[in-house]
Amino acid sequence: MTNDPSLTGLIGYRGSGKTTVGKLLADELHCRSVDIDQCIVSAAGKSIREIFEEAGEPAFRDLETKCIGEAMRLQNAVVSFGGGALDREENRKMMTAADCRLIYLRCEPAELLRRIRSDPQTAVNRPNLTALGGGIDEIQAVLARREPVWRGMIVAEIDVTALSPVDVVKRCLESL
Repeated sequence: MTNDPSLTGLIGYRGSGKTTVGKLLADELHCRSVDIDQCIVSAAGKSIREIFEEAGEPAFRDLETKCIGEAMRLQNAVVSFGGGALDREENRKMMTAADCRLIYLRCEPAELLRRIRSDPQTAVNRPNLTALGGGIDEIQAVLARREPVWRGMIVAEIDVTALSPVDVVKRCLESL
């Protein structure tokens, strides 16, 4: 696997562990780890929440598409995508053209909420995704909308609800 010039992508709701697992998986595969949200923050020089507040979601999504395009030109990388990355058909086409193998890190909504609330940086850096205010109703509504798209593009789905990041990496490796 270390000489495989391919891209592996992680998708899932915020709090599912994409960034943490992405770094660990990249270490195991001896390749580069790329976090799209971090690329966006670096490109904009501000937090995702600030981008949403100052320029709106369309500007954020434009930056996201630019960062995804750059990442899809890489080889031997694990890419952690924001949950909304697959909302744009353009992004999905780039991932497909790059033969990016997507793994969905699925987590139960109650656990996602617990993880999000236990991370003090979430409220500071991330906007709510709907008018529902970021709670369990928002998580369930967003998942109901996004999961069918995610499942149409993935090579594997891993229930990460009760797994440690190391165990998630092991399951990712088994699925590749």
